[in-house]
Amino acid sequence: MSFTEQFDVVVVGAGHAGCEAAMASARMGLRTAIFTLNLDLIAQMSCNPAIGGIAKGHLVREVDALGGVMGEVADATGIQFRLLNTSRGPAVWSPRAQCDKALYRVKMREVLEAQPNLFIKQAEVVDLLIEESSTNRESDMSLGAPCPDSGTWAEPPRIPRRVRGLKLRDGRTIHATATIVTTGTFLNGLIHCGEQQYTAGRSGEPASVLLGEALKRLGLRECRLKTGTPPRLDGRTIDWSRFEVQPGDEDPTPFSFRTRELPLRQINCHIAHTTPETLRLIRDNVHRSPMYTGQIAAIGPRYCPSIEDKIVRFPDKTRHQFFLEPEGLNTHEVYINGMSTSLPMEIQAAMVHSIPGLENAEMLRPGYAIEYDAIDPTELDRTLRVKSIAGLYLAGQINGTSGYEEAACQGLMAGINAALAVQKKEPFTLDRTEAYTGTLIDDLISKGTNEPYRMFTSRAEFRLHLRIDNADRRLTPLGRRLGLIDGRAWADYEAKQSRAATFESLLTTTRIRAEELPTELLAQLDGEAANLTGQTIAQFLKRPEVSIESLVPTLREAIAQQSALAPWSEALQQSVSGAEPKAENGTKCPAWVRNEMKTVETELKYSGYLDQQRRSIEKMRKAEQRKIPDWFDYTTVSGLSTEMKQTLTRVRPSTLGQASRIAGVTPAAVSLIHVYIEIQARQLTA
Repeated sequence: MSFTEQFDVVVVGAGHAGCEAAMASARMGLRTAIFTLNLDLIAQMSCNPAIGGIAKGHLVREVDALGGVMGEVADATGIQFRLLNTSRGPAVWSPRAQCDKALYRVKMREVLEAQPNLFIKQAEVVDLLIEESSTNRESDMSLGAPCPDSGTWAEPPRIPRRVRGLKLRDGRTIHATATIVTTGTFLNGLIHCGEQQYTAGRSGEPASVLLGEALKRLGLRECRLKTGTPPRLDGRTIDWSRFEVQPGDEDPTPFSFRTRELPLRQINCHIAHTTPETLRLIRDNVHRSPMYTGQIAAIGPRYCPSIEDKIVRFPDKTRHQFFLEPEGLNTHEVYINGMSTSLPMEIQAAMVHSIPGLENAEMLRPGYAIEYDAIDPTELDRTLRVKSIAGLYLAGQINGTSGYEEAACQGLMAGINAALAVQKKEPFTLDRTEAYTGTLIDDLISKGTNEPYRMFTSRAEFRLHLRIDNADRRLTPLGRRLGLIDGRAWADYEAKQSRAATFESLLTTTRIRAEELPTELLAQLDGEAANLTGQTIAQFLKRPEVSIESLVPTLREAIAQQSALAPWSEALQQSVSGAEPKAENGTKCPAWVRNEMKTVETELKYSGYLDQQRRSIEKMRKAEQRKIPDWFDYTTVSGLSTEMKQTLTRVRPSTLGQASRIAGVTPAAVSLIHVYIEIQARQLTA
């Protein structure tokens, strides 16, 4: 008799998507198992040992606000923190942390092992248990069926197949009510380094060939994608004196709203540039790159090109910047950020040695490209469930995305919805007005992708509303209702919101007295100080040259009189003799206090723009409220082109708003669909 086990939810893959999916499901009370090929490589950073970056930092903040773990693990293992884009407005500020690669794995495994209801298993998954049923119908929300409010249908929607669990290579059968596949680059992975190629999930690890073939048999639309990684160097063989130092922020911004202190020693990275010799080597050997020999047919990330791609696509650029980033505190391994390549190893070595300071550098690992299978994300609904297979969810690079952060937010959403489906509760979704996570998922399921999808701030229409500093206010109440935010974290959140409300009231009622303003600030006002009397501080903050930091000394006494702001007052008092960064007037201001103040400042300073965005958000939400029923037949809509009918039938948008965002679907087409929903509904009930 074969050995079997039973779980509520099983997760295939323990990368960044898998870890978040498993943690979410287990925290919601479901008996959950996560399967990985190697227990020692949980949450492995396959490429850059860093978390966050432009727009990616927003995703990490949202994961944290909902109750995910990536932000806390990054804070615990970060060795350099930088807040990016600070020369621009707060809408696009994004945190980034260089992490200790080995410690990140260890810490994430600790977090998973400490979670009740979660079981970590080392095994190779080779197939899914699929139940075929031509009569299976979903009459409620179980297993991710559409909500009743998604339209009125004459009969419940038919889902002909259901996943019942997994088959393992060792012969075991694992039964589960819901399955989440988060296989990263492992599905039929093929590594390329010059003329050499071999199957692998990533360097030194086997590909998931059997599972890849099993997924092909499901008949889902697939694509072949490619990504890459740069060489790693031995830091002891680098002449660091030849490079520009890139320090972290003196006043680091953590990812998690619950982090007060960063535990690890902080380090510097270094900035370097290619030389004419580097460019010559690449141009003379680009014909040996698998991307240009035809050896790789898959599509790579447009916004993270290989060094040979940069040289070919930007022939007029005479030099390219890259960064030397240590991979940890207890290793000499150095990551060359910006030099991803699949050129032959001897050319990679010559490229490295062509750069002053790297003449004697030893290459520990060569760069390589990897191509892998992915599923067309238009096969998914907004919960990340495969539309045609009940109980099957996909998250991460299998959905065509690129990056740890994009994977993590998908894993969290898939884990939440798999758990809700098992509990027979309504699904949980985020739209474009609520989070970058909602924008990412909407882009994927509405437009699909023909290249690895990377999040950018420009993809979000409402980025002033979707800032890093207010992610908790937007999402933590939702995480609390889902059971992902514990009592202590919720109490901290409520206290923070109380401080914000108290501080806003203080700023809107306290009036300026010019004689109390700091000298440095008065000098910036260019003789206008006399006109300030009578203005509230909130009005004063709307001036671009005025920041909340510059007003801390003016406000300290008023802050001390507010009981809700007692933690701020204590922190400000304690920092006087400490080593906290100084505000513009010389007053020391702890980072967490400054960040909370900045949130209130941003809301006041940009209130007019935020009001305008709120009106636009309401307009979009009205479009999203008009559902397109599952039974709607696009082929009968006269006035739609054949191409449009085919696209709409393939994607099956759930709302008119989603339909309007599909490439090639015009406003006129959306109006036609709106009319025909009523026509077809009357025909069904006639």
